[in-house]
Amino acid sequence: LLHAASYFVINEPQSKEQWVNNAAHLVSWQKGVLDGIYGFDVEMARMSQDGLTLVARNVPATQGKLNLMLQDVPPGDDYFLIFINSTLGVLHATSQMFSVLAASSTPTATPASPAGGVPTVTVSGGPNPTQLFATTFPAIANGALGFVSPLLGLHVNAMLLTALGLLFGAAWTVGC
Repeated sequence: LLHAASYFVINEPQSKEQWVNNAAHLVSWQKGVLDGIYGFDVEMARMSQDGLTLVARNVPATQGKLNLMLQDVPPGDDYFLIFINSTLGVLHATSQMFSVLAASSTPTATPASPAGGVPTVTVSGGPNPTQLFATTFPAIANGALGFVSPLLGLHVNAMLLTALGLLFGAAWTVGC
């Protein structure tokens, strides 16, 4: 069953913000609690061109911030970020449209400064369908509770449950 986040907002980049190549830029977000979203993937796209740039996979949702270093990203004024579960195809949020400027350019307004103490992901070049995510974060616990046997007080693993199912199925078949 698919569900949508009731509250998931990308704060940075802001509308019409200008990011310069060869510099790190802040990506920040806020999301609701108890929405079942523990991690997501970040992709970058343009309105005028096909293709995605795969930025980061399995970003911890509670982190709230990420720095993005741009290198040789084609200049344009129609970029936006997509926060998505690319495995299930569930879209969580999209950013406002922003611009990417050449490394020698000066933005008309100063964008938000990169955050300290958070990972920096480096993105190079334009969209490439054969390129993997620039960064993949470690697996995140999804909050699902394991099955605990009330008799043993231990987590019962999948092999034991499978074996019990096989025994039950065999007894059912022989008994019929």
